[in-house]
Amino acid sequence: MTQNAFTYRATAWLFATLIMFLGDVAMASSLKLADPSELAGKWQATLNTPQDTAESQALQDKPSNVCVIDFERKQTLGQGAECLSAWLDESAIGWFPEPDGIAVTGKEGSRIVFFSRQREGLYTSTLKSGLIITLVRAAH
Repeated sequence: MTQNAFTYRATAWLFATLIMFLGDVAMASSLKLADPSELAGKWQATLNTPQDTAESQALQDKPSNVCVIDFERKQTLGQGAECLSAWLDESAIGWFPEPDGIAVTGKEGSRIVFFSRQREGLYTSTLKSGLIITLVRAAH
């Protein structure tokens, strides 16, 4: 009887370990690092409050709440960087892909804001103030 209990316990531990290992492998394969060339190009950034819906945002005519930012192939920010910098109260200089989003960097090269991937072509970040910046791939 003691032998069976040991065998059942060992089997349970091996099964649990196998499930954890397979889960880690599945998670790692689902978070592949995007190539910078896939993310380079023009992105529309929109600054809004958590209460704003997509419909209400589309009806607003606030140019200060919308920027078109050029994510350059050399992983620097081009046109529109000054607009994003004003929202962040810090100079946005560069960017790099992360497995689950896009990081924007400052003068020192460190990450100053992270945009979480929601789906293909849509990323969001919530600022300390509670305002939300949404990045959407601009039409080519």
